[in-house]
Amino acid sequence: MDDGLAERLRLFRESGHVRPAVADFVAAELAALADEGHTVTEATAGMLTSHLVMALTRLLDGAPVEPSPADGRMAAELTAHPAAVARARAVAARAGRELGGALPEAEVAFLGMHLAVLGRPTAP
Repeated sequence: MDDGLAERLRLFRESGHVRPAVADFVAAELAALADEGHTVTEATAGMLTSHLVMALTRLLDGAPVEPSPADGRMAAELTAHPAAVARARAVAARAGRELGGALPEAEVAFLGMHLAVLGRPTAP
């Protein structure tokens, strides 16, 4: 994890609005992605990081997730990225076990979109 991404997580931790367990969970997920060979930097994973932190925080706070008009388009787009969808579901399952709550399908889809982008090859 680069300095920019570490700073993003630090700011979330220090805000007082994010549980330490959520920040730790996201940091572990980012480390796992990096260990698998993904480029996990502020530029490549900043939005993924923020989305996952906030989605897990909303979940643990009991905030409802409203359906979005984009849900159908995301589902269609994700059919081309089965590995990203599988990874998003695995992350959601781990969050359920470790944090005590299951991410709603809409949040899993957003996570899948972030992972699909992260999985794209980078330009030389």
